[in-house]
Amino acid sequence: MANKQTYLGEFEHCVLLGIVHLESNAYGVTIRQYLKAVIDRDVSLGALYSTIERMETKGLITSKKGEATPELGGKAKRMVKITADGQNALRETKQRFESLWANVQLLGASYVIKYL
Repeated sequence: MANKQTYLGEFEHCVLLGIVHLESNAYGVTIRQYLKAVIDRDVSLGALYSTIERMETKGLITSKKGEATPELGGKAKRMVKITADGQNALRETKQRFESLWANVQLLGASYVIKYL
């Protein structure tokens, strides 16, 4: 059974996948842009940064301050990177959802479950 350390909420799941896709260019603004472009979810930077802090506390990601940049008014970017625990949490979440979706067919407004 999943514990709170490894269980991913929907938003955490999306943010972690964004970090994986963005690789070395993952920081608040690019993650926000990625989520808007890929899943059409417009999130506030405040919500994003509180999620990043929570995931860092769980050990799912690490972060470090990058160089100060003119486009941020001289502020440093907070670069984020997924950890091995974060990768494991993503794998476990994917497996849980695949198990939930197994043998389900959506038919209009109803559904059918095919039992093995």
